[in-house]
Amino acid sequence: MGWATGHIAKLRLGQAVSFRPRGNSMAPKIESGQLCTVEPVQPDELAVGDIVLCKVNGNEYLHLIKAIQGRRFQIGNNRGGINGWVGSNAVFGRLTKVEP
Repeated sequence: MGWATGHIAKLRLGQAVSFRPRGNSMAPKIESGQLCTVEPVQPDELAVGDIVLCKVNGNEYLHLIKAIQGRRFQIGNNRGGINGWVGSNAVFGRLTKVEP
Protein backbone atom coordinates (compact mmCIF):
# COMPACT_ATOMS: atom_id res chain seq x y z
CA MET A 1 0.00 0.00 0.00
CA GLY A 2 1.25 3.44 -0.91
CA TRP A 3 0.36 6.96 0.11
CA ALA A 4 -2.44 7.18 -2.49
CA THR A 5 -4.04 3.73 -2.15
CA GLY A 6 -7.19 5.06 -0.46
CA HIS A 7 -7.52 7.89 -2.98
CA ILE A 8 -7.16 5.47 -5.89
CA ALA A 9 -9.92 3.25 -4.45
CA LYS A 10 -12.29 6.24 -4.31
CA LEU A 11 -11.40 7.36 -7.84
CA ARG A 12 -12.16 3.85 -9.12
CA LEU A 13 -15.63 4.24 -7.57
CA GLY A 14 -16.13 7.49 -9.49
CA GLN A 15 -15.49 9.82 -6.56
CA ALA A 16 -13.30 12.93 -6.58
CA VAL A 17 -10.57 13.11 -3.93
CA SER A 18 -8.61 15.93 -2.28
CA PHE A 19 -5.26 15.59 -0.53
CA ARG A 20 -2.04 17.48 0.25
CA PRO A 21 0.93 15.77 -1.42
CA ARG A 22 4.42 16.38 -0.06
CA GLY A 23 7.58 16.90 -2.08
CA ASN A 24 9.03 19.31 -4.61
CA SER A 25 9.10 17.28 -7.83
CA MET A 26 6.10 19.14 -9.28
CA ALA A 27 7.02 22.71 -8.21
CA PRO A 28 6.03 25.32 -9.20
CA LYS A 29 2.87 23.69 -10.67
CA ILE A 30 2.18 22.10 -7.26
CA GLU A 31 4.01 23.21 -4.14
CA SER A 32 4.48 20.77 -1.26
CA GLY A 33 1.39 20.69 0.94
CA GLN A 34 -1.03 22.44 -1.41
CA LEU A 35 -4.57 21.03 -1.50
CA CYS A 36 -5.02 19.08 -4.73
CA THR A 37 -8.33 17.84 -6.11
CA VAL A 38 -8.24 14.87 -8.49
CA GLU A 39 -11.27 13.62 -10.41
CA PRO A 40 -11.86 10.40 -12.35
CA VAL A 41 -11.06 10.69 -16.05
CA GLN A 42 -11.44 8.60 -19.19
CA PRO A 43 -8.17 7.79 -21.00
CA ASP A 44 -9.33 9.43 -24.24
CA GLU A 45 -9.80 12.73 -22.38
CA LEU A 46 -6.14 12.90 -21.32
CA ALA A 47 -3.55 15.13 -23.01
CA VAL A 48 0.16 15.82 -22.76
CA GLY A 49 0.65 18.26 -19.89
CA ASP A 50 -2.18 16.90 -17.74
CA ILE A 51 -1.26 16.09 -14.15
CA VAL A 52 -2.55 12.67 -13.14
CA LEU A 53 -2.64 10.39 -10.14
CA CYS A 54 -1.03 7.21 -11.42
CA LYS A 55 1.06 4.19 -10.55
CA VAL A 56 4.42 3.57 -12.28
CA ASN A 57 6.51 0.51 -11.41
CA GLY A 58 4.57 0.06 -8.17
CA ASN A 59 5.01 3.69 -7.05
CA GLU A 60 2.15 6.18 -6.80
CA TYR A 61 2.65 9.66 -8.25
CA LEU A 62 0.81 12.90 -8.91
CA HIS A 63 2.87 13.70 -12.01
CA LEU A 64 2.68 14.97 -15.58
CA ILE A 65 1.81 13.16 -18.77
CA LYS A 66 4.90 13.80 -20.91
CA ALA A 67 3.91 11.83 -24.04
CA ILE A 68 1.09 9.63 -25.33
CA GLN A 69 1.32 6.62 -27.66
CA GLY A 70 -2.11 5.13 -28.27
CA ARG A 71 -3.35 4.13 -24.81
CA ARG A 72 0.09 4.38 -23.20
CA PHE A 73 1.26 7.39 -21.22
CA GLN A 74 4.77 8.53 -20.36
CA ILE A 75 4.81 9.89 -16.81
CA GLY A 76 7.33 12.34 -15.37
CA ASN A 77 7.80 15.14 -12.90
CA ASN A 78 8.12 18.90 -13.45
CA ARG A 79 11.91 18.79 -13.00
CA GLY A 80 12.70 16.85 -16.17
CA GLY A 81 12.57 13.39 -14.61
CA ILE A 82 10.79 10.49 -16.31
CA ASN A 83 9.12 7.74 -14.27
CA GLY A 84 8.21 5.49 -17.21
CA TRP A 85 5.38 4.36 -19.46
CA VAL A 86 2.04 3.07 -18.17
CA GLY A 87 -1.17 1.77 -19.66
CA SER A 88 -4.46 3.56 -19.17
CA ASN A 89 -5.30 1.12 -16.34
CA ALA A 90 -2.54 2.75 -14.22
CA VAL A 91 -3.93 6.30 -14.56
CA PHE A 92 -6.64 6.85 -11.95
CA GLY A 93 -7.58 10.53 -12.16
CA ARG A 94 -6.65 14.00 -13.40
CA LEU A 95 -5.81 17.04 -11.28
CA THR A 96 -8.59 19.61 -11.54
CA LYS A 97 -7.75 22.11 -8.79
CA VAL A 98 -4.80 23.28 -6.69
CA GLU A 99 -5.39 25.45 -3.61
CA PRO A 100 -3.15 26.82 -0.84
